[in-house]
Amino acid sequence: MEFNHIPVLLSETIEGLNINPNGIYVDGTAGGGGHSAEILKRLKNGKLISIDQDPDAICTVKQRFADNENSIIIKGNFCDMKKLLAQRGIRQVDGVLLDIGVSSHQLDTAERGFSFHEDAPLDMRMSQSGTTAAELVNTLDRRELSRIIRTYGEEKFADSIASAIVKSREEKPIETTFELAEIIRNSVPERVRRNGHPARKTFQALRIEVNHELDVLSAGLEDAFNLLSVGGRLAVITFHSLEDRIVKRAMAKWCEGCTCPPDFPVCVCGKKPRARTVVRKPIVANDQELSTNPRSRSAKLRICEKIDENS
Repeated sequence: MEFNHIPVLLSETIEGLNINPNGIYVDGTAGGGGHSAEILKRLKNGKLISIDQDPDAICTVKQRFADNENSIIIKGNFCDMKKLLAQRGIRQVDGVLLDIGVSSHQLDTAERGFSFHEDAPLDMRMSQSGTTAAELVNTLDRRELSRIIRTYGEEKFADSIASAIVKSREEKPIETTFELAEIIRNSVPERVRRNGHPARKTFQALRIEVNHELDVLSAGLEDAFNLLSVGGRLAVITFHSLEDRIVKRAMAKWCEGCTCPPDFPVCVCGKKPRARTVVRKPIVANDQELSTNPRSRSAKLRICEKIDENS
């Protein structure tokens, strides 16, 4: 199956990476290869390592870049990129791109079970392996379901939704996206149903839990930054506040210098910044992109550059 995905903030991301034609770059979330293709266009003797955990994505980029000698394709999770690259003798890179979250292909392929707009088995696994969303909703207790929905979906009706799920599965297992969406719809107030589909936040929460997305992001950011050579850049695109908060805090930590109290006459901690922010505020989609790709409306791009290896 062709992996269709419209790359978000494409020109801004490529410009932000400040690509060296002879450098080594990593696209940690290759998807359909949209960002990878633009990086490859700018390489002369450099290399691009495209990584994805989704077998559909790997199949697509292998076909797309089969004749490109600058392309290296690896099936795996970007949180393991340091190990994956070390296995191929690569210890440092000049740039890393991470486009976080679910892809257009995954949302639009009904049988993958990510979307509440299509009836399909309740799956949501990006890697197509491991625990499914159906297994979670049918086995976790009410308290744990509520925690996941509240924490990862920022859903204020998490308790009532979790209770409704537990009550419903006592009659029969919850197996499809439509079944779950209907349970959610019936467990929130009528006024909530008028402001977009009430299942959106719960589906987001379950997807994050199924794929361990926030833990993967935290680990992947550390690997990515540690792989960068001095002058190398990390560009990260996020799609909701939980992801963006993790990226913002990680970059702030790397950019932090002296931590001595303000009343100290001289620095005694010796701490120096390891990075600088390339853009002060996150880059968001312009009106033209929003009109052609509505899914870009929540995208935020943050970029930092490593300035010190050992601080």
